[in-house]
Amino acid sequence: MAEQEFMEEAVRLATESVVNGWGGPFGAVITRDDEIIARGQNRVLLTGDPTAHGEVEAIRKAIQVLNPEAPSISLKYQNKYTLRLITREPDSPDTEKQRARMLKGCEIYTSGQPCPMCMSAIYWSRLDAVYFSRDLDDTAEIGFSDEFQYEDFKKPVDERSIHMEQSYPELGKVAYDAWTSRGDDKHPY
Repeated sequence: MAEQEFMEEAVRLATESVVNGWGGPFGAVITRDDEIIARGQNRVLLTGDPTAHGEVEAIRKAIQVLNPEAPSISLKYQNKYTLRLITREPDSPDTEKQRARMLKGCEIYTSGQPCPMCMSAIYWSRLDAVYFSRDLDDTAEIGFSDEFQYEDFKKPVDERSIHMEQSYPELGKVAYDAWTSRGDDKHPY
């Protein structure tokens, strides 16, 4: 398939979401080796889940395609495709020498430039590229502005619009110590 066809499918999914009343005009496809491996569309209104954005839905489905055993809670399946360790990129600021592959080698096509949540999911997924049809200004014009989030993230924690404060750090240290005590038996992701 061609890149335009990938974008056409992302926009078709976005339009279907709007027509059916499932959510906003946001659809996405994830590709690997010039084939669509997963599709997602905004389903916030359908599910009531504010994280059910097209990009996040596509990421979840891509993981299921590439690592179908992932839902199984078993170390037996831990090193399948998505969790197989790969060496960090030479110019990466990452301090870990290796991380789980996740969706490295895949690309995402989306009807609109990803919001902060979706962009974070894309970074964590290690997608190689993002292609979007409409930019943040276009998206703001139809009532979906994320500018306040981008601005709020730049503020110190105690100045953000949502109250944030550290609470009971000694309790959280237990879990952090459990992770650290695994030594070389950790699986960086």
